[in-house]
Amino acid sequence: MRFGYWMPIFGGWLRNVRDEDMPVAWPYLRDLAVESEQHGFDLSLIAELNLNDIKGHRAPSVDCWTLAPAIAAVTRTLELMLAVRPNYHLPSLTAKALSTLDLIAPGRVSLNVVSSWWKDEAAQYGAPFDVHDARYARTQEWLEVVGRLLREETVTHAGPLYQLDGAVLEPKPGRPPVVYMGGESPKAKEIIARQADAYVMHGDAPEVIAAKVAELTELRSATGLPPLLFGVSGYVICRDTKAQLDAELERILNVRASPQAYASYRDFIEGSQLESQVSIEEYSVSNRGLRSGLIGTPGQITDRIGAYQQAGVGLLLLQFSPQREEMARFGADVIGRWHAG
Repeated sequence: MRFGYWMPIFGGWLRNVRDEDMPVAWPYLRDLAVESEQHGFDLSLIAELNLNDIKGHRAPSVDCWTLAPAIAAVTRTLELMLAVRPNYHLPSLTAKALSTLDLIAPGRVSLNVVSSWWKDEAAQYGAPFDVHDARYARTQEWLEVVGRLLREETVTHAGPLYQLDGAVLEPKPGRPPVVYMGGESPKAKEIIARQADAYVMHGDAPEVIAAKVAELTELRSATGLPPLLFGVSGYVICRDTKAQLDAELERILNVRASPQAYASYRDFIEGSQLESQVSIEEYSVSNRGLRSGLIGTPGQITDRIGAYQQAGVGLLLLQFSPQREEMARFGADVIGRWHAG
């Protein structure tokens, strides 16, 4: 099992808690990344949103593609999974950025390709916005162009959305970045099976995740490509006693969300095709993180991780609050225990 975490570029993960003691500031993010390697974390996902969909549209958030090279420069082993939304980035310039990042962090840069769901943000920022199936058509062509540029000496491409005339990209990265994708619609799964290297899922119980792993494994087998890797998101509450756990759940599930945060949540629900309904309680924590059940004592959480491994999961993408302190606890009490067997 590999242990990853979401970089807290939004100042936290809890819609009901205004201040999580996780400042949107470079010293905090820098120290968090450096310390995460010491705690045993393998990977960090840096999300890409120009508006803050956790704390509200007017709250601060950090740009993924500006932050990534800074994090790369101060870390040694951490894989950086950079989120990218094709409607915001030309595939040619993304490929060029990836080749440069590989000079800073050789073999440590990967992609989380997200077919953008946020219509209001696109309108605010002047970006094109595609309806559901059209956005996946864009993703499909975008991935094809990026992949060719990172592998081929000269690329000419004439597609519905992108045109390249003898493009040259040098230097090439030492290896093409691993492509992680998520999605629950039939169209999303079709593209993931054909063009991704890994499928990352919202939080859910191990038995639910096992069924999704089986479905994507079957779709993938028809392509003749190497097997997919699988990851799942989760929100961690690690405590020694039930009283401590109950107190923390009360803190994060007290539904007193701001109107701004709740509005962005509704934008997400209306712009996505989800397989299951998200409850108001789950709204409190992003990415359906509580469904993963990574809640309890270190021993209970370790057992739950084992259940995910049995389900076919090889990567956990975790959220914590407050992140720096809770990641240190998780590293000592859970990652250490896991590797000790």
